[in-house]
Amino acid sequence: MPLQPESVEPSTPTVRRRLVALMYEGVLLFGVVFLAGYLFSTLTQQRNGLTHHNWLAAWVGLVVGVYFVWFWTHGGQTLPMKTWRLRVVAAKDGGRLSVTRAVLRYVLAWLWFLPPLAVHPIFGLKVPQTLVVAGVWFVFYAAVGRVGVSRQFLHDRIAGTKVVSISK
Repeated sequence: MPLQPESVEPSTPTVRRRLVALMYEGVLLFGVVFLAGYLFSTLTQQRNGLTHHNWLAAWVGLVVGVYFVWFWTHGGQTLPMKTWRLRVVAAKDGGRLSVTRAVLRYVLAWLWFLPPLAVHPIFGLKVPQTLVVAGVWFVFYAAVGRVGVSRQFLHDRIAGTKVVSISK
């Protein structure tokens, strides 16, 4: 099959395709988080889940961040992105991400989760109410990816990145 000519602009994948890749990413991240947690609890001799739980959360966030930043700066694809033929590139020129831009994208990607989680303690919501707020937020955030010329999620727009489809 011939390679795609350089002048052809890569297409923006559908929101559905990006969300399915995100779900696949979550499955793989389970293993990454498990290993990070096991390493942390072994090295700190953690005997109780509440001991050092804030340090554990920071450690897991760091490990997941390193995972994404490394893959995004070394080819622009994680395994789920390769499976779904997606690549994250710089929005300006379509080139590779710098470490700074990849870190910014990772931090901003937490916009998927932090707003509904922040509402929980601020308004004293119960868990079922927080889940409803999170569900509404996720639908809203995904809908943002369907509007605009670039059809990118908010964190990509702010970080100056974009997810593109790649040919087989």
